[in-house]
Amino acid sequence: MPFYSHQLPNGLQLIGETSPAARSVAVGFFVRTGSRDEQPQESGVSHFLEHMVFKGTDRRSAWDVNRDFDRIGANYNAYTSEENTVYYANVLPEYLPEAVDILTDILRPSLRPDDFDMEKKVILEEIEMYEDQPGSVAWDRSRRLYFDSHPLGNSVLGTLQSISALTREQMQAYFQRRYAANNIVVAAAGRFDWEPFVQLIASACSAWDHAPVGRDQRVEWRGKPGFHVLTRDKVQQEYVMFISAGPPSTSRLRYAADVLAIALGDYSGSRLYWALVDPGYADSADCTYVENDGTGTVYVSISCEPNNTVPNIDRAGEVLKDIQNHGITAAELQSAKNKCLSRVVRGNERPMGRMQAIAAAWTYTGEYRDVDTELAHYEAVTLHDIRDYLEAYPIDRDTVVAFGPLTEVRGVKGELI
Repeated sequence: MPFYSHQLPNGLQLIGETSPAARSVAVGFFVRTGSRDEQPQESGVSHFLEHMVFKGTDRRSAWDVNRDFDRIGANYNAYTSEENTVYYANVLPEYLPEAVDILTDILRPSLRPDDFDMEKKVILEEIEMYEDQPGSVAWDRSRRLYFDSHPLGNSVLGTLQSISALTREQMQAYFQRRYAANNIVVAAAGRFDWEPFVQLIASACSAWDHAPVGRDQRVEWRGKPGFHVLTRDKVQQEYVMFISAGPPSTSRLRYAADVLAIALGDYSGSRLYWALVDPGYADSADCTYVENDGTGTVYVSISCEPNNTVPNIDRAGEVLKDIQNHGITAAELQSAKNKCLSRVVRGNERPMGRMQAIAAAWTYTGEYRDVDTELAHYEAVTLHDIRDYLEAYPIDRDTVVAFGPLTEVRGVKGELI
């Protein structure tokens, strides 16, 4: 499938992969900004701004935005992470011009005061909703403890206090600072013609401002090993997180880290599954490798009945120690690689998945990787690569966080939250 790239004079980067056999086209605007790019006094502004983008422009009201997307049968949405805010639409090829028109329009929002005040209430309700979900709380608080002063520990949603205090003027300043043309990648994949697509984007976006945009602390982070207990009496289960360092998105070891995470903590047929879930000791036990800009992280998470917490921490610790010392078997390696290969193929079969994949690769590395190249990287992972990864990023050097009803675990008193 042909790949194209083009940069407008204002720095806006366009990339695309065309597929005449596809029956749809996906387009997305990847703004390289998220919670890690926020100042403490504006915590949560990236996610709040994502909501405000859909509230209307000089040309469209919020109702118009939704109506215009619906008229062309678009599958559209947005999301915010620690590092990116993404706006996308998946449409029939003949409606690509309309989709681009809507997306480019809303990416220059009005930020009307009345809309700001109304949406602030929605965000505050969303924060309270997530506070009622123990798994989300465990994930969020554990990341904060692991990253400590590093901005990757910033909350995507922000807090009730930060959102309540946030002003429209602060949001406008953040928008001007982070939504510069040179901080955005526009990606498309599926059935479309490249040159007309470039003309569509250039016509709509050439006047967008260029600005100096940076990102702090793009260095590897290794949290301090430690044990933390967070207590909330209304939670029924205990959630335990083991967090350790991993390779950044640009490292050759990222593929070994991904393969090992599958071998260690896939939802079935992994070391943690057989050690904790299959015998009934835990309801869930999994492992996730997350690659970030400048650093990476490996998360092992367990949920179980409170009285099984301590023995499960020991069981998980033994699994991690054994893999750190002895690695995995050739059979485990092949099984994990097969799962990775299947995931890559299935995820890239549709234009939406392909658009996300090429945009993610370009945003983090400035490179294009076709499906065959990505598959080859996973195929090439060896037991020696796994050992290199484990030597560079020991998985048994963990920050461990227990969250749930227990007021004390292993002599460590719980902090009420």
